[in-house]
Amino acid sequence: MSKGKSGAPEQLTDRLFATERNPEDFRFDASVARVFPDMIRRSVPGYTTIIPMIEVITEQYVQPASHCYDLGCSLGASTLAMRHGIAHRDCTLVGVDNSSAMIERCEHYIALDDHELPVTLRCEDILETELSQASVTTLNFTLQFVPPEQRLALLTRIAKATLPGGVLILSEKIRFESETEQDIQTRLHHEFKRANGYSDLEISQKRAAIEKVLIPETLAAHRDRLIQAGFDQVLVWYQCFNFVSILALKNR
Repeated sequence: MSKGKSGAPEQLTDRLFATERNPEDFRFDASVARVFPDMIRRSVPGYTTIIPMIEVITEQYVQPASHCYDLGCSLGASTLAMRHGIAHRDCTLVGVDNSSAMIERCEHYIALDDHELPVTLRCEDILETELSQASVTTLNFTLQFVPPEQRLALLTRIAKATLPGGVLILSEKIRFESETEQDIQTRLHHEFKRANGYSDLEISQKRAAIEKVLIPETLAAHRDRLIQAGFDQVLVWYQCFNFVSILALKNR
């Protein structure tokens, strides 16, 4: 793995879909890991706001002697945000991702961070990873890649593992019940990408690659499932176009 002058893994500009390529499903492999910070910044409206706010939310809800989890941690942006929001030194912080390429690069970013709280990284399937005594859990644009029929079971496991007063931060791309609103929000999202330097070819090819693996749902579907899973309150704390971040709270 090549590194920059700071010792961090080299970050490349996302050009993965800049030329004609054979259609294939999107995968979080080494090629994506190398460009991921640039890709997500230029593709997800509000990402640069959501990450620092995860630190703020973590600071508000973390409990002493509890566990905090970042499920689908990728390169650790939200893991590091959680880390800096945890003031209790008796807490544990765990990042989980099933991509070895992501975990390998995440290890370097964690090592370069100056916070004292240890971070445990697991290269595991989030559907199977062990969860317990959680005060803050983050699913930051992760659930949308889990097969829809497995989402309730995952959220139920998270809710059961969450302490009273604990929270789940769930960030997702959503779809809208109104076709008119869906068309408007999709168009605005594409304009956001164009403003960040993506060509029509890149937008089209990435959409084709990701549409079979990223399955968005309506906000109502997310709310209903979170309540069914065992959370008591569900609220949207951030939205930009068709991207939202939700806070699910467990009161008891």
